Amino acid sequence: MSARAALAFGISLILFLAGCGERTTGGSPEAAAPAPTASTSPKPTAKPTPKPTASPKPTRTVPPRLRPAPTTLPAGLRRTSGGRAVALTFDDGPDPIWTPKILDQLHRAGAKATFCVIGTRARAYPQLVERIVREGHQLCNHSWRHDLELGRRPVADIRADLVRTNRAIQAAVPGAKVPFYRQPGGKWTPEVVAVGRQLGMRPLHWSVDPQDWAKPSASTITRRVTGAVRPGAIVLMHDGGGNRAATISACAHLIGDLKRRYGLVRLS
Repeated sequence: MSARAALAFGISLILFLAGCGERTTGGSPEAAAPAPTASTSPKPTAKPTPKPTASPKPTRTVPPRLRPAPTTLPAGLRRTSGGRAVALTFDDGPDPIWTPKILDQLHRAGAKATFCVIGTRARAYPQLVERIVREGHQLCNHSWRHDLELGRRPVADIRADLVRTNRAIQAAVPGAKVPFYRQPGGKWTPEVVAVGRQLGMRPLHWSVDPQDWAKPSASTITRRVTGAVRPGAIVLMHDGGGNRAATISACAHLIGDLKRRYGLVRLS
């Protein structure tokens, strides 16, 4: 082979090999470019869900424990009028229906009585408290809400109750004297007697109880009173705390009868 032919063969071989190299790498330059890779920016992390916190448990106020009920009544309770005359006492008022009827009966008979008033009722019906005093009857503190267990409560609670009741009475009648306290249900304790005395009030009990609070008939109330009454008796009846129609009916006879036989007196 001549030198020229050999040179031409060499050039042809080089060109052939170059074309084969381009085909093995994918052909066009775009095909040869590296494929784009997925973004490597960090994915946003989800915020942790806060755990619910337990709400604080409500605190319970534990009422103070009551003292044991005494097995006997304390000494010093007022149980008689102090003379021959009988004392009528009316509890649980004033009541806008029944108290005026009792007052009317007493007024017609020219008789006096003692009214043991509840603080909430005195606050609600001050005009009746004023009438009781204006017509010459006696007042008695009968607790703020007729709390049967007041005497077993802490001494501070007893005092607050009695003071609050006296203030309601004296708001109705400024300067009114309240010389007596009567424990609801007759459930006396030495503590309630002592607090009452410290506040200038004597403990007022009774000697005749016809249990008119249970709403027996008028004839039953009359029979119980006349059968148990003695000179100097203190009679317990009610002008509030429920329907007192039977008491009103019984008093229509009792007030005149007791005044004629013994005399009627307001306590002092």
